[in-house]
Amino acid sequence: EPKLDFEVPQPGRKLKVVIAGGGVGGLTTALCMLKKGFDVTVYERTGKFARFGGPIQFASNALSTLKAIDERLFQRVMGKFTFTATRRCGIKDGLRADGSFRMTDVVDPTYPFDKSVPADWFVSFPLKECADFFQLPYTGVINRPDLQDILLDECRALKPDFIQNAAPVVGYENHEGGVTVKFEDGGSAEADILVGADGIWSAIRSQMYKEGPVKAKSADGRSIQGCPYSGYTVFAGETVMKLGDYYECGYKVYIGPGRYFVTSDVGDGRIQWYAFLALPPGTKKAGDSWEGAGGSAQEGADVISYLKSLHQGWSSEVFQVLDATPVESVEQRDLYDRWPEFFRSWADGSVVLVGDAVHPMMPNLGQGGCQAIEDAYELTKSICARYTFSEAPAPKVVNEALDGFYKSRVLRVAGISLLSRLASDLIINAFDTPWSPHDSKGMDWKSYLTFLWKPVLQFIVFPAQFLFLYSYHPSGGMGDLPKRLEAEWRERHRKSAEEAFERVERFGRQSSGPSFFAKVEGEPPAMPSESMNPLEAAMAAVGGGK
Repeated sequence: EPKLDFEVPQPGRKLKVVIAGGGVGGLTTALCMLKKGFDVTVYERTGKFARFGGPIQFASNALSTLKAIDERLFQRVMGKFTFTATRRCGIKDGLRADGSFRMTDVVDPTYPFDKSVPADWFVSFPLKECADFFQLPYTGVINRPDLQDILLDECRALKPDFIQNAAPVVGYENHEGGVTVKFEDGGSAEADILVGADGIWSAIRSQMYKEGPVKAKSADGRSIQGCPYSGYTVFAGETVMKLGDYYECGYKVYIGPGRYFVTSDVGDGRIQWYAFLALPPGTKKAGDSWEGAGGSAQEGADVISYLKSLHQGWSSEVFQVLDATPVESVEQRDLYDRWPEFFRSWADGSVVLVGDAVHPMMPNLGQGGCQAIEDAYELTKSICARYTFSEAPAPKVVNEALDGFYKSRVLRVAGISLLSRLASDLIINAFDTPWSPHDSKGMDWKSYLTFLWKPVLQFIVFPAQFLFLYSYHPSGGMGDLPKRLEAEWRERHRKSAEEAFERVERFGRQSSGPSFFAKVEGEPPAMPSESMNPLEAAMAAVGGGK
């Protein structure tokens, strides 16, 4: 055999990484790093993983990132996916929608002059058109338990013992050789890098930014761990229901005076809804299983009655969904929101924050989980870019990589965070029932402003917004693959939905199961797919993730 005239490089020492938190961000970061040869261990607070939780939204930018991370991961996610953006998604007039869920034209220039022109739809979101511009897969949802199983399985294929349950990380100590990770039980572990992916009430963040005890409330009760109350609370529920537009509409936002109401198809015949209200913090009317206090049937019934009273005069479409909701499924959550971290680095020595730990987002754009996935990819890329195959990464190089990750991400994440926050404030405080020359349902200044905003939103603001979101697509364009994936999905979607509708006709609607985030000590009972936590599902399906 001919001899090589150069020396083949040998691999250097594996970078040892500890990740605090086994949510979407933590598990995706683990998979990214394991695929690059890092020695990764995830420490998760819960005693064991269980199949809890509802759908989480992945927009086109997140799907592109998943494909860039791993082809098999992407294919497995697509096999469990429900597309929403291939159908109409948009804003409906909460007072003028006629009650039949009809798919009327969004833009008709004769509307001001012809009172027979329907006014059901206000604007539509150009999700499909913007995805097609970049040749990306279409926005949709995946059940959180399915995503969890896929990520766990892919990570275990690379390192069978990569995750340690019932081991919450509570702190850290940087030193010249890396970082000492501290656990709740008094134990510790040494690592080159600690990734804080432990959510909005992050212990790693609390120490890094000196915020005091985790989840400590302010004296006035309006902030938790330095995170202010957004001013909004959300009620959510779930039902299996064949709406008149089920196969033609992905999700819709009903707008009206001082509030809005959202419904979304999340697959298997399920409709998730949430009602977004401006109320003081602690205005509790239902439980929140994420906080370990799921709602009762009586609370759910009271909330549905309360929401119906608030929406008097609104379209019967809202009431049809509320009346079809099992009362046990109704939950409530106060929303807390941080301003983007512009000036404080997301890194402290060998420690770095990702996902909700550093940039939680309001649910309106559905980018919370998406940005955590982008973080995972960009963090791994930043680290790998700074040393060669044979090098043993020095702490100085690692620290530079972590700070470089923050600098590369801060502007995009800040922009998306501000857009998410602005969407809530505009809809609640600046939008109202649009003015119409044909009735008196919208007559104040907000109504006139909303009417005038329609063409600007339809043809400028929303196209620009979604082009910005999807402009990050590390996979590159995918040609006709998105259309082939959507065509395969349509057949599956109709079959599973019709089976769910038939079950409802035969056995009635079933109530929600416990949240994915509730602590579990043993295996939960098997549940049909329509028995998912509605609050997490509704928020994530149209906006949110971890």
